[in-house]
Amino acid sequence: MKNKKLFTLGFSSVAISLSLLLSSSLFAEAIQKDSETSRLEALAKFTKVISIVEQYNVDDITIEELIDKSLDGMMKNLDAHSNYLTQKDYKRLKVQTDGEFGGLGITVGMKDGALTVIAPLDDTPADKAGLKAGDIILKIDDKSTLGMTIDEAVSLMRGKVGDPIDITIVREGETKPLIVHIVRGKITIDSVHAKVVNDDILYVRVSSFDKKVADDVAKEIKKRKSTTKGIVLDLRNNPGGLLDQAVGLVDLFVNSGKVVSQKGRNESENKVYSATSGATITDVPMVVLVNGGSASASEIVSGALQDHKRAVLVGQNTFGKGSVQVVLPITDEEAIKLTIARYYLPSGRTIQAVGVKPDITVLPGELKTHENEFAIKEADLKKHLEQELQKVDGKKSDDKANQKDKEDIITPEILNKDNQLKTGVDILRALIITKG
Repeated sequence: MKNKKLFTLGFSSVAISLSLLLSSSLFAEAIQKDSETSRLEALAKFTKVISIVEQYNVDDITIEELIDKSLDGMMKNLDAHSNYLTQKDYKRLKVQTDGEFGGLGITVGMKDGALTVIAPLDDTPADKAGLKAGDIILKIDDKSTLGMTIDEAVSLMRGKVGDPIDITIVREGETKPLIVHIVRGKITIDSVHAKVVNDDILYVRVSSFDKKVADDVAKEIKKRKSTTKGIVLDLRNNPGGLLDQAVGLVDLFVNSGKVVSQKGRNESENKVYSATSGATITDVPMVVLVNGGSASASEIVSGALQDHKRAVLVGQNTFGKGSVQVVLPITDEEAIKLTIARYYLPSGRTIQAVGVKPDITVLPGELKTHENEFAIKEADLKKHLEQELQKVDGKKSDDKANQKDKEDIITPEILNKDNQLKTGVDILRALIITKG
């Protein structure tokens, strides 16, 4: 009797389980059918609107033009970096940028719906003309940028080397828009520059992340490794570049752990990039300089070093570009650029739209000193007299090697003209003493 009860109880449990499974299956099918119905209704609505516009719009417009405009509007409304590439746009995107075109030397992005200068690249026409990170581009020649995509703006700014262009900008602190006249030039970038401060601090400026950045920085560190007690890594106005170079640069300073992760809707887009002990070449104290022109790869590097507590970040909040775009062809001549993932720093925080906050906020500017500019210090007296003697004797120094050495040194005068760099060096000096 006891066994019979158990059998009855077991049978009832199985029946209930089967009933629940069947109900769940039917519920899932119902949801799928509802979803499919909603999808068909949405597509029918879209088709109906296209038909109405084609029939009644005041201007004669073809179905092809309507579809193109619809796709363009849809992609623009997804996010600031997604857009529809027409035949002309797609062809332009596929052209290899090998220096055969003229440019301004700026990287632009969308911020709060406005076309914004992320950063002018060092020693380019835009940099020399005075464009600054954070400038909002209002007009390109006589064309308004309102509603313009990034690709359209870049296309207008490119042209023949030597051709002039006028950029109308809105700049914080200015009461009215400024017109900046620029002559297009051939853009060639040396991404890594190194100098020394007081013989024991290595200053490394990375202006963009091209395919040799990690190797070039490693060479500079190895060259001066025996005398370097601290490193200042300057990523100000660096608009980004290649992800693998950002990961490689962090790897020079971090032994292990995540550098950055990439997460999207599809699991196939999820990736984790980690540091390796074999690539690490130094453990000296570090300061990283950042500002509003530090974007994308620069934010990955600075944020990863901050999360690993490997460096102190000095400067201003970064730009906030932490998304991944891919170009997906839809025909042989057209494509869409779509955001498929976002970057996340080792701590799990996102860069997108928020950027990286420095540990110590320092505004740019020149450090004012009250030193008597007419006084000649004892240490400089001999140098001054030698220069005066050369004027009298009509002789000029031909020590080119010595001149090159001077170019590789950051003097106190240079530091005083750059408040952020001066603060970074002072903080690094304290870190060196503490470590010692």
